[in-house]
Amino acid sequence: MKITRAVVPSLFTTLNAFCGFMSMMYASKGQIEMGAWLIILAAVFDSLDGLMARITRSSSQFGVELDSLADVVSFGAAPSLLVYQAQLHVLSNWGIIISAMPLVFGAIRLARFNVQLVGFDKDHFRGLPIPFQAITVCAYLLHYYTEGGGLHGISREAFAPLVATLSLLMVSRIKYDTLPRFTARDLRVHPWRAIAFSAGAVAIIISEGQYLLGVLLVFIAFGIVRSAIAWIRSALKHLDKESEEENEVSSIDI
Repeated sequence: MKITRAVVPSLFTTLNAFCGFMSMMYASKGQIEMGAWLIILAAVFDSLDGLMARITRSSSQFGVELDSLADVVSFGAAPSLLVYQAQLHVLSNWGIIISAMPLVFGAIRLARFNVQLVGFDKDHFRGLPIPFQAITVCAYLLHYYTEGGGLHGISREAFAPLVATLSLLMVSRIKYDTLPRFTARDLRVHPWRAIAFSAGAVAIIISEGQYLLGVLLVFIAFGIVRSAIAWIRSALKHLDKESEEENEVSSIDI
């Protein structure tokens, strides 16, 4: 069998899927924190496969499809099992429905992305990327969940709405930026993206991971606020255009 440089990114994609499988193994045994860490490790491998594909210039449709299949496992199925085992099993049928949302909506989001994909480099995504949904859920559990004690108080009450909201954001049309590539072109075109990413990374490192959840929530909220502002501006522009057309018609009638 001929071995090409495309094997390098595919290896990281395979490690991504393997971490997702191991996460499900630990979650099924009730080891929630280890399951969460393995999903985060899967996200690391997921980012590295894209980096390796760019370095080796081996981006391909096969790599895109393999990456999507791995993402369904690591950021769809694994988080769904994790949230069910961690807390949502107490909600009976509603718990099953909400727990399935990361898997179901994540698969829809990936299918939509693959159908709309033109080229292999993107400046932004439509909808929350599935790894961010999964990492946010894991960060929440690592921050509030205790082995043997579970979630308590408001963190327990807010968990199901958080999972449902993140799942719905994946299939929304809200615009989210891709991670900066730190190339000369990217730094020139999107300097604030690189600055914001660097500031978030520094905050996470200095806090030894304590600020991970906060940084992710700021990223998610920024996309929502930016899309809301864009929608309001578009609506106002449309109203102004209609008003101008009505004024023109009135002046002609006169």
